[in-house]
Amino acid sequence: MSESNHDLTRRALLRFGGAALLLNVTPSFAAAESRVLAVRVWPAQDYTRITLEARDLLRFSHQIVKNPERLVVDLEGVEFNSILQGLPERITDADPYIKLIRAGRNRPGVVRLVVELKKEVHPQVFTLPPVGEYGHRLVLDLYPTEPVDPLMALIEKRSPEAAAAGEPDGPAPQIASNTASAPADVPRAVPGDAQAGIQREPTRPVPDIVTREPKSSDKAVPVTRMITIALDPGHGGEDPGAVGRRGTYEKNVTLAIARRLKAKIDAEPNMRAMMTRDADFFVPLNQRVAKARRVQADLFVSIHADAFIKPDAHGSSVFVLSDRGASSTAAKWLAQKENAADLIGGVNIGVKDGHLARTLMDLSQTATNNDSMKLGKVVLDEIGGINRLHKAHVEEAGFAVLKAPDIPSILVETAFISNPDEEKRLADEAYQDKMADALLRGIKRYFARNPPLAKSRLAGI
Repeated sequence: MSESNHDLTRRALLRFGGAALLLNVTPSFAAAESRVLAVRVWPAQDYTRITLEARDLLRFSHQIVKNPERLVVDLEGVEFNSILQGLPERITDADPYIKLIRAGRNRPGVVRLVVELKKEVHPQVFTLPPVGEYGHRLVLDLYPTEPVDPLMALIEKRSPEAAAAGEPDGPAPQIASNTASAPADVPRAVPGDAQAGIQREPTRPVPDIVTREPKSSDKAVPVTRMITIALDPGHGGEDPGAVGRRGTYEKNVTLAIARRLKAKIDAEPNMRAMMTRDADFFVPLNQRVAKARRVQADLFVSIHADAFIKPDAHGSSVFVLSDRGASSTAAKWLAQKENAADLIGGVNIGVKDGHLARTLMDLSQTATNNDSMKLGKVVLDEIGGINRLHKAHVEEAGFAVLKAPDIPSILVETAFISNPDEEKRLADEAYQDKMADALLRGIKRYFARNPPLAKSRLAGI
């Protein structure tokens, strides 16, 4: 064979080898489609959120289609697996905005989700980077074209007689089950858990709880005008908060206590309560503040359940905003943890509100901080009657949720959910009710000593 023929043969072999290599590689590209690891749906009157979680960043496009109203989302390079197939089953008839969801392969390498809507919505579709226990998330937030007004809920408040009799405000809020909605690597609720992470014990006295006689100052709140209390159940939706060893979720404990406290406040003839969330959904920290300011709240009470790396930490605490640094290393650590709720819950950073940003940066609130401290002291005194105190004084730290410049605000850590004994207590209806009673007594003592000033007619509706 001549040298030129030898070169031709070698080139042909190289070309054949390269083609064979491409044939071998092609199937691996097809197998490299992203996998959706979990889907979660959080229905609420404020908005409904759908979350798709994956190991890799999800590529997508979306559009609104009219007549009938639909949101169409195309997921590119995604495997159509059993998790996506099961997404339609996550939609309930009670969802305020979604009629049904269809999911299927639209074309090679593309999975299409069609969200059939009950009404016109303003969708926000965005991605979130991995944080905490979560991987990459694609979030579909479906907001009503007319935002829910927290003031309307106050105007439609039950009469004190109806609240005292335990009559409901309306249909019970839909609460997603932990076992159905929580990420795979978050501890699950124990089997038989009927209230999404709150274990039900037989009704019995809660041990080590002291029943305190009401102080004389509790008995008479000056009836000068209607008093509005903003109650803020911590965490919610994508943000479970702390999780106890027995599977109790902080977000469910805080909601249960807040509901009890709201009913007690509404039963007072000259008081009413607004909740920043009344179901299991995520509310950004600045929106919690904005809701309280929208109703011109007289007080803001944020309810939480503490956690620490050591299970023997115990006791209840009350915090107020500090504009000069945290009162302890533990307080600073806790504030940083609570302020991270927006990262875990998932805020769309593409939506900005300059007014809210200025509000959260406003630290010229000396008068408000003084009133917050007064409120914190009487509330701490009252909850010290039903549980041991973690610290005998009100602590201070830079909690973002306490930064309303014109509303006295406190954050109450009802007990340590990371402590097995206190977790059991937090899940007990008797303790929840006693905690709500103690918070109400503290609020009434505060107003007995600090009668509310006159406000605009709007606040007295």
